Amino acid sequence: MIRYPNGQAYVQTTTKLSQKTVNPNYSNRGMTLEEDINESNLYYLTNGIAVIHKKPTPVQIVSVDYPKRSAAVIKEAYFKQQSTTDYNGVYRGKYIDFEAKETKNKTSFPLQNFHEHQIEHMKAVVKQGGICFVLLRFTNSDEVFLLEAKHLFPYWDESIKGGRKSIPKKIIETIGYHVPIHLHPRIDYLKVIDHLYFNQ
Repeated sequence: MIRYPNGQAYVQTTTKLSQKTVNPNYSNRGMTLEEDINESNLYYLTNGIAVIHKKPTPVQIVSVDYPKRSAAVIKEAYFKQQSTTDYNGVYRGKYIDFEAKETKNKTSFPLQNFHEHQIEHMKAVVKQGGICFVLLRFTNSDEVFLLEAKHLFPYWDESIKGGRKSIPKKIIETIGYHVPIHLHPRIDYLKVIDHLYFNQ
């Protein structure tokens, strides 16, 4: 079991993206959003397009089992510090920073999938002029949307004040951008970034 610095147990979550694009649909083939993004990032790196990696999470191991001499099983561990976002890197001279989330909810995206320290980190990135966003996957419909962080903040802030605890899918379809699933790269989210930041 892995725990946060405050002792709370870590539970892994997952997600996807949408807006005004129609392209051939390639089946997800059972891959998680993280696997799809990692494959896409490898494609970007291999082809000299961008350098974007998943951030490693520092973990303090406190209990290990050795069922065999050649194998070790981690029984208990703690995060050394709170995580920020999932991915960061450089694209066309700009700093890229984003979070990836999945939900089985069909009509809205629960804001509980995010943590306050992640939102604060994203706000700091935006303040410094970095490109910051979230990739949201609706697993039931296998749709992925790119939502700029600046559009996420008002919904988060409202939820903290006691407002709605999710973003309706219809809103995400309106203010976000649909990211079609291809073969190579699997999730070409940089095409949306080109549209938003470089083709104006």
